[in-house]
Amino acid sequence: MSILVFRRRKTTPNQNYYNFEVFLKTQDFYYRLPEEQIAQTPIEPRHDARLLVYDRKTGEISHKIFKEIGEYFNKNDLIVINQTKVLPARIFAQKSSGGKAEILLLRQVEDQVWECLVGGKRITAGKILSLKNGPDVEILAELEGSKRLIRFTESVEPYLNQIGEMPLPPYIHETLQDPDRYQTVYAKHIGSAAAPTAGLHFTPELINSLKEKGIRFCEVTLHVGLDTFAPVMEDDPEEHKIHTEWCELTPENAAMINQTAKDGGRIIAVGTTSVRTLESAARIAKKSDRVAPISGPTDLFILPGYQFKAVDLMITNFHLPKSTLLMLVSAFAGRENILNIYKTAIDKGYRFFSFGDTTLII
Repeated sequence: MSILVFRRRKTTPNQNYYNFEVFLKTQDFYYRLPEEQIAQTPIEPRHDARLLVYDRKTGEISHKIFKEIGEYFNKNDLIVINQTKVLPARIFAQKSSGGKAEILLLRQVEDQVWECLVGGKRITAGKILSLKNGPDVEILAELEGSKRLIRFTESVEPYLNQIGEMPLPPYIHETLQDPDRYQTVYAKHIGSAAAPTAGLHFTPELINSLKEKGIRFCEVTLHVGLDTFAPVMEDDPEEHKIHTEWCELTPENAAMINQTAKDGGRIIAVGTTSVRTLESAARIAKKSDRVAPISGPTDLFILPGYQFKAVDLMITNFHLPKSTLLMLVSAFAGRENILNIYKTAIDKGYRFFSFGDTTLII
């Protein structure tokens, strides 16, 4: 699939469509965040995280607790959650010389073949690494930077719960005492290198209370890659090579989304991963539908100027400066509005990033 980049152009004063190259550079998505506001541990209980609510029509900002989010939903609205499950993908290995190595699984290519990041000196093609209480590893090929293609001598999945650790983002320095706190309560399909963090705030109690109000849930799957944390390094975001991620929307859930929209209900995406899946599915939908079933890789790159086709409301955490995720939410709510929201959140002491607080954009 080719990378789609949506550009903004303005040819007359009456057209609300701007030239992306002139007005929006990567630096335009930068903000300063005090280090102490990067959340190092998850809040307990999950649904007690703070919630900043932004109304796109009025510009009003409200401050709530996540468990109060149902105040903003109507009967027959549909909440779309990403049911991916994080791999305990950080594995410690040893070279034949006795030196240490670290493997971070990124993507399964075949049954025993994985794309991964490998840390350690002189880990080149042909080298063999050994795992304590696990299969041996052969380095098949050297890819870009520290990426490697590796092959286990047998399937590694049965060993991961014993030998693997949760791959927490690099800005989290505290040890995670309970690995399940880096999983959503509805995680089912293992395959992610990172959690879909907006969903970390849901508890079974909150889900049940929303269902009792007549609000429904449906699932998508998008397996999150570590590139999701990478900042855009190019001056012009259009030149950034967006990462691909595998996603799926089943025919049954696509039908539920389409029927909800036709009945006047709103589609509420939990996290940018759900947004990316839904908008990828919208690219191939019939004119009369919001989405179509999809299963496979997506390279959709959403920048300001993009017209959302599937998503009405978005629940999303606070994102890193100059990241593709910050660009996505800026496309949904406006770059200046998002930067103002972030400034307000910083001034009010909100906690940022994976274990931090969250926003509802309506």
